[in-house]
Amino acid sequence: MRIPTKPLSAYPWFIRLFFWKQRRTYGKVLEPGLLWGRSPWLFATVALLYGALDRRSSPLSPALRSLVTVRVSQINHCDFCVDVNSATLLKRGVAMEKVLALPKWRDSALYDEEERLALEYAEAMTRTGEQVSDSLMARLKERFGDDAVIELTGLVAFQNLSSKFNSALDVPPQGFCPLPSRAAPTGESLEEIVR
Repeated sequence: MRIPTKPLSAYPWFIRLFFWKQRRTYGKVLEPGLLWGRSPWLFATVALLYGALDRRSSPLSPALRSLVTVRVSQINHCDFCVDVNSATLLKRGVAMEKVLALPKWRDSALYDEEERLALEYAEAMTRTGEQVSDSLMARLKERFGDDAVIELTGLVAFQNLSSKFNSALDVPPQGFCPLPSRAAPTGESLEEIVR
């Protein structure tokens, strides 16, 4: 990592509460949390936003939310995000075959119409030089409705924030998901392996 973390005792008590929750959820404190925690109020705000986006009552299914976050993470070259979000995607009942095919989702029969539409939108929002067209927005609104489009837009925007933060600071994966990219002796990325 390009910025060191601090000892846990150096973080304010209210940030250590977030770390306690991470330990309960993931079995360990997340490296990005330790980095965000260097700016406690920023970290608390980001954590609350993530909680709002990943709540049970979201109009988007948990698997769809995770599918989108993995794809955005792949585009932004965030190894940590691909790792943790792929593990969450698997826990939400999506097969490893589908996770591995994600970089080439357009050519795969594994994705349904709703997933394809959400992934198309995520890519249009994430890729530099692309734009969300009126026709894409019309299809999204027809399929999901206005409130869910707002949720999806917020999720993609958040994941871009998170994955760009982690990628810029070179946050490594923490071993949550056994993706082939970590076992590849050549150092190829998951996207390169699946190609």
